[in-house]
Amino acid sequence: MASEDNVKKRAPSPVLSPMVKLYLFSYNALQFLGWSYLLYQVVIHYASGKDSSSLWEAVKFTLMVFQNAAVLEVLHVMLGLVKSNVVITAMQVASRVMVVCGVLSVTPTAPRSIGLLLLLIAWSVTEIIRYLYYAVNIYTKVPFFIVWCRYTFFYVLYPVGVTGELLCFYAAQKFVKQHHLWSMDLPNVANFTFSYHYFQLAIMASYLPLFPRLYLHMVSQRKKIIGGESGRK
Repeated sequence: MASEDNVKKRAPSPVLSPMVKLYLFSYNALQFLGWSYLLYQVVIHYASGKDSSSLWEAVKFTLMVFQNAAVLEVLHVMLGLVKSNVVITAMQVASRVMVVCGVLSVTPTAPRSIGLLLLLIAWSVTEIIRYLYYAVNIYTKVPFFIVWCRYTFFYVLYPVGVTGELLCFYAAQKFVKQHHLWSMDLPNVANFTFSYHYFQLAIMASYLPLFPRLYLHMVSQRKKIIGGESGRK
């Protein structure tokens, strides 16, 4: 699901050593470059006349590297390097990793969905802006244009990204069910049953209550940061 800005506007920033600042800047700068390269790959793929059927093969390595690297962000919060909510951060990262590693990389049907293109565009533009914002913010005040982009583009990018994710989940369902992927039936040694098909359906259903909350939170954040006095300084 699209990333939520869960940093409180007036929350005090942790005091960071020069080495930690350099690490966080490097992490965010590399993520910025990685997602920029991913968007470049998407553009070049279609500019060269290729169709959607081979898009996944063109981008999967880059996407898996830089999306899975976001797991470090949970560690950053746990260690107090970043002021955020560890539970919300973990849920956000896990949902993205689930789409990449639990849907796109394990079924042949999901990568052929139009949802892949939608989420690639939404995720990459969102992350380019987000990581640039974070990288600049470590050492200096973020220019208003970047702030404006961060708290405005989500109006379109969040619904597009969520639509893409759900379309990929939907496209994966038939294959997951037919091939009994990652599922376990009784009887077995562990005396445990699990249906990956129903698990994915449950995740899809969770978007219904979670996405409006996240989206409205970003609307509220935009009013505070851009609409408020601090956003004009």
